[in-house]
Amino acid sequence: MTAINGSPVTILLVEDDPAHAEIVRRNFEESRIANRVFHVEDGQAALDYLRRHDRYVHPAVSPRPDLVLLDLRLPKVDGQEVLRQIKADPDLKGIPVVVLTTSKAEGDLVSAYERGACSYLVKPVDFDKFRRMLEAFGFYWLLWNQFPHDKPGA
Repeated sequence: MTAINGSPVTILLVEDDPAHAEIVRRNFEESRIANRVFHVEDGQAALDYLRRHDRYVHPAVSPRPDLVLLDLRLPKVDGQEVLRQIKADPDLKGIPVVVLTTSKAEGDLVSAYERGACSYLVKPVDFDKFRRMLEAFGFYWLLWNQFPHDKPGA
């Protein structure tokens, strides 16, 4: 599947739990929701990827994502700080960031939206519910949602 404008969809998945990352990746592949999912396991790697530092210096290794799926509980740099830095950087702030977390804490939810998250999804414990949530998210966000680069002449 491609975005509604026919362009390939690239997602940066920032997730430290390998099982959760595999569920997301496998579900998107089976649903053909994303053309490319790039996975990093900690907040510092996410920032390096987005800023093309260290091992992510080459654009082929770190293509600009259309969307960042961001866990909050991350090693090295936590997800709230990653979100804050993305939205404070003029070169990155236009990238939509969707929080995908196990945290139902009201403080986390409020903080994420205050820092510029576009959406906040809580991972269901039940595998089938998690899969259905990802499928619905993929169709809404990646097929029907309009991104700024989808505008004619953009």
